[in-house]
Amino acid sequence: MPPSPTVASWALGRRLRERRRERGLTGPAAARLTGVTAAYLSDVETGKKRISEQRLETLLEHYGFGDTELPELRELRLEASSRGWWADYSTVFDDDLLKFFGYEHGATSVWAYDGGVVNSLLQTEDYARAVLGAADATRREPELDRRVRCRMRRQHRLTDDVPLRLRVVMSEAAVRQCVGGHEVLAGQLRHLLDVTHRHADTLDVRIVPFDVPGHPAMGGATFHLMRFGSQRLPTLLWHESVTASQLISDPEKVREHARAHEAATAAALSREESFHLVRRHYDRL
Repeated sequence: MPPSPTVASWALGRRLRERRRERGLTGPAAARLTGVTAAYLSDVETGKKRISEQRLETLLEHYGFGDTELPELRELRLEASSRGWWADYSTVFDDDLLKFFGYEHGATSVWAYDGGVVNSLLQTEDYARAVLGAADATRREPELDRRVRCRMRRQHRLTDDVPLRLRVVMSEAAVRQCVGGHEVLAGQLRHLLDVTHRHADTLDVRIVPFDVPGHPAMGGATFHLMRFGSQRLPTLLWHESVTASQLISDPEKVREHARAHEAATAAALSREESFHLVRRHYDRL
């Protein structure tokens, strides 16, 4: 997977917090030992702040990390100090959304559910513009352009040297709703057919047909479950609604959404059947 300073900051902070607790140190006590404030140490442990080389070395010494762990921790600090592409959009999106981009970029796999529109990682530029434009009709054209460019940039993970493994479950409504008009929808469905064919090894798109009586995710908001290469890192949940979006790490909520995604997958058509359903709707346009 490509480097992500967001994931590296998070991973380093978790390692430092775990080690501090193993040593029986409270946050304030560890902060006094290392000459920083408790608030600063807390922000480092939660990935909110980046730590300098000197301060990290002080923590490593006081926490007694083994020699085999030191190179990895120092490498995480270096990666955390780099700049992700999403930083270019800091004037357009809030911090939570920027963090989501960073986590998504550094994830090895994503399970997504979308009830009403095609998943954002699979959208064409015209379709994305129509979706984003409809979400806020007062948005000025330059800002809309930047939001669309950011969405297209996120999609690079699908074609990286080590591509993101993506499983998307969508309602049939997502491929029937005439977003942007017939021409835009036709282009979107053509693109969906193309990417699912070209990336069959890493992309799994399932459609829940209209004749399915129900499943746990039905009527719910869009969500993404992000998994990472390190076994030390838990699955993260990104949850979107019309008025709010948030990153969730609570294990129970993550499990609930994972179960809902599995149930939606079971209710959906197979990959091949989903492909042919999209093809039928495309041919009708």
